[in-house]
Amino acid sequence: MRFQQIDQFAAELKADTRASVYQSTKTTHEKRTKLLFDQFTDPNRLREIAGEIKQHAIENLDTYLPRVEEKLKANGAQVHWAATAQSACETVLRIMRARGATKMVKAKTMVSEEIELAHFLEKNGCEAVETDLGEFIIQIDHDHPSHIVRPIIHKNRREIATSFEREGLGAYNDDPETITRRARHFLRHKYLAADVGLTGANFVSAESGRIVLVTNEGNSRFCLAATKCHIALVGIEKIVPRDRDLGILLNLLGRSGTAQDLTVYTEFIGGPKSAAQPDGPEEMHVIFVDNGRTDVLATECRDILRCIRCGACLNVCPVYRQASGHAYRSVYPGPVGAVLSPLLAAEKFPALADLPKASSLCGACNEVCPVNIPIPDLLLRLRNKAKEEGVPSPGTPPMGAWALLASQPTAWKASLVGGKLMNHLPTKMIPVPALQAWADKRELPRWRGGEFRKWMKARAKKPPSP
Repeated sequence: MRFQQIDQFAAELKADTRASVYQSTKTTHEKRTKLLFDQFTDPNRLREIAGEIKQHAIENLDTYLPRVEEKLKANGAQVHWAATAQSACETVLRIMRARGATKMVKAKTMVSEEIELAHFLEKNGCEAVETDLGEFIIQIDHDHPSHIVRPIIHKNRREIATSFEREGLGAYNDDPETITRRARHFLRHKYLAADVGLTGANFVSAESGRIVLVTNEGNSRFCLAATKCHIALVGIEKIVPRDRDLGILLNLLGRSGTAQDLTVYTEFIGGPKSAAQPDGPEEMHVIFVDNGRTDVLATECRDILRCIRCGACLNVCPVYRQASGHAYRSVYPGPVGAVLSPLLAAEKFPALADLPKASSLCGACNEVCPVNIPIPDLLLRLRNKAKEEGVPSPGTPPMGAWALLASQPTAWKASLVGGKLMNHLPTKMIPVPALQAWADKRELPRWRGGEFRKWMKARAKKPPSP
C-alpha cells in the first residue's frame, strides 16, 4: 500500500466501506457498554484489577516465562523461543519438515499475521489455510485484516459473494447462511487433509501451563481434532500469573471484544493428547515470539503490552470509524495499533510516526480498555519521541510562530483583540500554502475568545459574597 496519512486515506474511502465499519463498531460498543454496566456494579474497578494483573505479568516476565516453560514441558509440550519474525517462521517450517508435513490449517492468530507466516510457508512449498471465516475471506482476496477481532469489517456480503463466485465456491449468492455453508463445506476437506494445526493463544497460565483459546466458530477445535501436530504461536506478553486471573480476564475479553457474556468456545489446552484420549494431536509445540516485545518493555510505553486484543478501542475510536483499519498500514490498527505498531517495528518508526497523531486524544480508548491501558498518554509519548528524533510530520503546519506568539504576553493580548477578525476571514484565501492545505480539510469554529481577561478584572473588583 502506498504511503498515505490517515486523513488522506479516509477522504478516499468508499462510502459503503465507511458505513460498514461505522455501523458495526458503533453497535458492538453500545452492546458492550450495556452488558458491563448492567451486569457489574463497578466495571471500572474490574478494568483496574485486570490492568494490574497484566502489568504485573509483563514486568515480571523474567520470572514467569521460565515457569511457563517448565509447566508446559511437564505437560508434554515442546517449547521453542523465537526472537524475531524470521526465527518464528523458520521454527514452524522446521517442525513441519521434521514430520514430513506440507499442509496446515490455521486458527485466527494475530501473531501469525504479524510475522506473515502464511506467505512464508507458501514460498517454502507448504499450504497454510485460514479457517476463521473472516481470515479465510481475507486470504482468498489477498487482502489484509482491518480489525483485530473482525478482519473483514470493511467488507459487505455482496463483496464476499463475488469473491466466493470467483474462487469457484458456488454461483453468486449473498445470503449469509449460504456463504457460511459454502465455506464450511470447503474447509471440512482441508481439516481432514491437514498434517498440522496452528493456533495462537489468548492467555497462557504460568501456574498450570495451560493455553487458553477463545473463538466463536469452533474452527480451532477442528484444527486440532484431525491433525497429529499442534503448533501454538504465542507472544511472550500473553502470560498470566495464575489460573484464577482468567476469571476476570475472560469475562472482560468476551464483553469488550464481541459484546458476549463469554465467547462460544473457551478452550483450555494442557498439552498433547494423553494415552487415554482417542483423538487429538500427538505432538504439541509452543513457540514464544518476542519480535520486538522485549524492546517495547524497555520503553516508557511498556503498558501497551497489557493489550488482550479485544478491539474495544477500535470500536469506540472516532478516527478508526472514519478511516477503517487499512489506513494504519499495519497488522494492528486503531488506537492500540497507533502505539504498538511504531514500537514493534522500531526500524520503521519514521514511516509510522504519523500514526500516534491520528487521534483526537478524546480518551475514549482508555475508558473502554478492559486492562485500563492509558493509550492517550502513550500516544503523546510517541509524538514526543517523533519530535525528539526529528521525524517530519507531513501535512502539519509549522508551529514555531504559534509557540513564539503564545510565549509573549504582549503579542498574545494583541492577537486576542484581532482574533474576532477570524470570523470574517474566508478560509479559502489563506496566503500560506501549508496552512491552506490544512484549512481545506477543516472547518474553523466561530471565534469567541478575548473576553476572559475582562471578565476576570470585573470579578476581582466585586466584593466577596457573604
